[in-house]
Amino acid sequence: MLDIADELHRWVEQGRDFAVATVVAVGGSAPRRPGAALAVDADGTAIGSVSGGCVEGAVYELCQQALADGESVLERFGYSDEDAFAVGLTCGGVIDILVTPVRAGDPARPVVAAALEAAAGGRAAALARIVSGPRELVGRALVVQPGDLAGHGGFGAHPELDRTVAAEAGAFLDAGRTGTLEIGEQGSRCGTPLTVLVESSVPPPRMIVFGAIDFASALVRIGKFLGHRVTVCDARPVFATRARFPEADEIVVEWPHRYLERTEVDARTVLCVLTHDAKFDVPLLQLALRLPVAYVGAMGSRRTHLDRNERLREVGVTELELARLHSPIGLDLGARTPEETALSIAAEIVAARRGGSGVSLTGAHTPIHHDVTSVPPRRIGSVA
Repeated sequence: MLDIADELHRWVEQGRDFAVATVVAVGGSAPRRPGAALAVDADGTAIGSVSGGCVEGAVYELCQQALADGESVLERFGYSDEDAFAVGLTCGGVIDILVTPVRAGDPARPVVAAALEAAAGGRAAALARIVSGPRELVGRALVVQPGDLAGHGGFGAHPELDRTVAAEAGAFLDAGRTGTLEIGEQGSRCGTPLTVLVESSVPPPRMIVFGAIDFASALVRIGKFLGHRVTVCDARPVFATRARFPEADEIVVEWPHRYLERTEVDARTVLCVLTHDAKFDVPLLQLALRLPVAYVGAMGSRRTHLDRNERLREVGVTELELARLHSPIGLDLGARTPEETALSIAAEIVAARRGGSGVSLTGAHTPIHHDVTSVPPRRIGSVA
């Protein structure tokens, strides 16, 4: 539900009762990932989506029922010839959906509210909810935020359960991951088995665009569209201006490699080097290719690419490090305009993140969704 935290946080502040349906697990070619949510308030207003349209009507009714009776329910929707065009997933997938009421006076409401407030404010938070197990525990919640590893809220069962789930949720949060884990009712592998959904909400991933050129302006726009926090960096103050990049979150006038040395990056950060000027590119890429970031791409012709690689080798960049470089940047779309070029770069970033091949789906036999098949629930005590 944290994917619709902004709207739900407003509902909480307005004192509105609502029920939220959250995708817990998926299989096959399901359209939405775990954590995707649809919420319905007492007036019948709906926000979000759990299936891209396939089962929204049936889930809407489940939410209304949960609001009426105050009971959480776990429901499975799948494809069959009989119900493919009624209630079911015509794409052939299977999704498990947890429907939970969030009403005034409910024990889980303050916990859910804390998670929604953090997520809506751009702060990291992980919300853990019991999906299956003893009926009285289903829907109970606990929230973990950085610096609060003990968690807020609880399940009202064994104290060790709260401690163990809080620790596991903290690990999910560190990885920015949403998924499920299996645990005993007393916080170990023993006892009545429980399934817990952990949803992580983390600040948007960073996109840093080096080189304040016209192609950068288009890339900033598409980066924002994809949900990145976008920084433009260029050493030339005449080009790195708010007037030229009104949609950028941050504009930095500094030598690119010096800025990269001092700024914070992580495993989700993407670096796009559009300067195609050796005096900027070489020191910048020498550093960038040694950082634990998600993507490093550099613009330039094939001749520029070959010359740049030789310069990088001369300053000690290894072949293994060079293999991380996406250059010339982008997928082969035949792009010419800044907007088309930005699209090709964005497509390569998505393919790198999701494990896509970049080939046309027409005639291909590869999966359409590379990362939506549910990861088996993590079992406490296992290494994953």
